[in-house]
Amino acid sequence: MRPNLKLAKQLNRGATIISIVVFVLVGMMRQYKVSVDMDTSWMPAFHALANSIVALSLSVAYIAIKKNNVLRHKRAIYVAMFFSFLFLLSYVIYHFTTEEVRFCREGLIRTFYFILLISHIVLAGISLPFILFTFVKGYTGQYVAHRKMAKWVFPVWLYVAITGPLSYVLLMPCY
Repeated sequence: MRPNLKLAKQLNRGATIISIVVFVLVGMMRQYKVSVDMDTSWMPAFHALANSIVALSLSVAYIAIKKNNVLRHKRAIYVAMFFSFLFLLSYVIYHFTTEEVRFCREGLIRTFYFILLISHIVLAGISLPFILFTFVKGYTGQYVAHRKMAKWVFPVWLYVAITGPLSYVLLMPCY
C-alpha cells in the first residue's frame, strides 16, 4: 500500500483540532460546572472499565504485531481508539456536571495516589495528539513512521490506560 499523504494531511489537521479542543475542555472542567438532571454516579466506574478495555486492546495489538498479524493488530487498535473516544466523551461530560471527588485517605497511600494521578494526567495530556498522529500514520500507510512513533507512544498510552483504573480503585473509598 502506498502512503496516502493527502488523506494523512487532512487527518493530521483533524487530530490537531481534536487535541486542541480536548485541551481547552479539560482546562475548563474545573472552573465551569453545568447543572443537569442526570445521575452521573456510574461514570467513574465506566471510565475505569473503558480504560481497562483500552489497556487490554493495546496488549492484544502489541502481541499481534509482534506475531506479524497485522489484521488483528488493526482491529485491536480500532477497539482501543473507540473505547478511548467513549472514555474521553464520558470523562468530559462527567467533569463538567459533577463536583470533583477529593482523595480522603492519609499517609503513604495519599502520596502514592497523587504521584500516580499526576503522572497519569500529565502523560494523558501529552500523549493524546501523539496517539492520534501515530494512528493516522498507520491508517494512511506510513508504516515506517508509524513504527517509529508507536515504539514510544505505545508504552505511554498503555501506562495511561492502566493508571486510570488504578486511580479509580484508590479513589473508590472516597465516593
